[in-house]
Amino acid sequence: MAAVGTPAGYAPTNGAVDEAFHPGGAVRPVYAGVLAALEAASPAAAAAAIAAGVERDGVVHGAGDGAHPLAVDAVPRVFSAAEWARLAAGLEQRIGALEAFVADAFGAREAFAAGVVPPDLLDRCPWFEDDVAALPQPRPRIGVAGPDVVRDASGELVVLEDNVRTPTLMTFALAARRLVAPALAGAPRPRPVEAPLRAALQEMAGDGAVVILGREPGNIVWWELEQLARLTGWPLVGIGDLAQRDGRVVRRDDGSRVDVVWRRTNEDRLRADDGRLTALGAVLLEPLRRGAVRVVNAFGTGIADDKRTYVYVEQLVRFFCGAEPLLRSVPAWDLAVDEQRAEALDRLDELVFKPRDGAGGEGIVLGPQASREELAKLRDEIAADPSAWIAQAPVALSTHPTVVDGRLTPRHVDLRPFVVGGRVWPGGLSRFAQGAGELVVNCAQGGGGKDVWILPD
Repeated sequence: MAAVGTPAGYAPTNGAVDEAFHPGGAVRPVYAGVLAALEAASPAAAAAAIAAGVERDGVVHGAGDGAHPLAVDAVPRVFSAAEWARLAAGLEQRIGALEAFVADAFGAREAFAAGVVPPDLLDRCPWFEDDVAALPQPRPRIGVAGPDVVRDASGELVVLEDNVRTPTLMTFALAARRLVAPALAGAPRPRPVEAPLRAALQEMAGDGAVVILGREPGNIVWWELEQLARLTGWPLVGIGDLAQRDGRVVRRDDGSRVDVVWRRTNEDRLRADDGRLTALGAVLLEPLRRGAVRVVNAFGTGIADDKRTYVYVEQLVRFFCGAEPLLRSVPAWDLAVDEQRAEALDRLDELVFKPRDGAGGEGIVLGPQASREELAKLRDEIAADPSAWIAQAPVALSTHPTVVDGRLTPRHVDLRPFVVGGRVWPGGLSRFAQGAGELVVNCAQGGGGKDVWILPD
């Protein structure tokens, strides 16, 4: 029997759009088949089967004491083909503009000369390195991007962060598909994801011998990296497994040549703050200079992930693409600019403040939830070093039906799609907050994952 309205006790969240239900309670058409299949299977039974699959398959996020099974929900995030096509076009345009910006920043700097970005944008940016500017310029630099996309209170999909350095969660998305689809046997079948991802990664890497560089202590996505190695057939190695020999990168175990290094390490610079070569730089710099190896994502792409750059991405799209952005950013303020800083400080208790080089949600101050003392401390920190911060408008994250104690309950969600080799992969992971009303969806901080379904036309 098809679902006809919100389940009993499913209370809408003020100010947030619900992905599956209209404000009046009717099911959005794209969710009708999924919710009917879930009702037929029983939400509690589907959730139990998926949880058992997570345990059986060892789907673990984190490392050491922080390692935990990833909570995978039984209700997938569903997109119509038309909405996904609009999102994909916007993401491809946006990542294309950031690809052009990185090349420009290490080259002619036309965007700087034209006033599209401030002249001091790269000052103190840790990912702008003179060594990178002197290297042969690779294409693409941004092999894989994993933007964070949210639906705001108006129903519009907007980009919260671009994530073009070391995006994660791809194989967690594959795991969610393997577990969720069988639990919803009567639902419409979504587009396949595993074979397209394998093909996209192999095309992005190109010809030659490829290794996945990420075997290192404390890597919180070690499970993902092992799965990527199985998916692609590329060996997973640590930096200690590689050596430089005659200007080339080789594997220490058998001396075989390495042509492409897919870098999945926490370290993404050639030199440390003191100017000395990092362990990566010691092995990779000379082969990079000779054009004997390619690194994905390339060194230097971090300048496109700098939070200060985020403020100007829409302008970069107009400049490099000659068109209006198809996908908006969340409104943001560059606190290194006097006028923008003054406006943001006047709204200290309204905005979200982020360190420009932060990642994983660390260091963020939520103005509306901060105490008076926390806001006073933040004001002092901004005054002491304004270029270290940006501000963003808060977003009322959309909600999504999620199985909690056997019943459907709204939980806030975001979306992690992936742009591989410049094209959007037809899948992804929608992260959800496990607590009622909570907004923290980051998997490292307790968030769970939902499969992403794109329905055929």
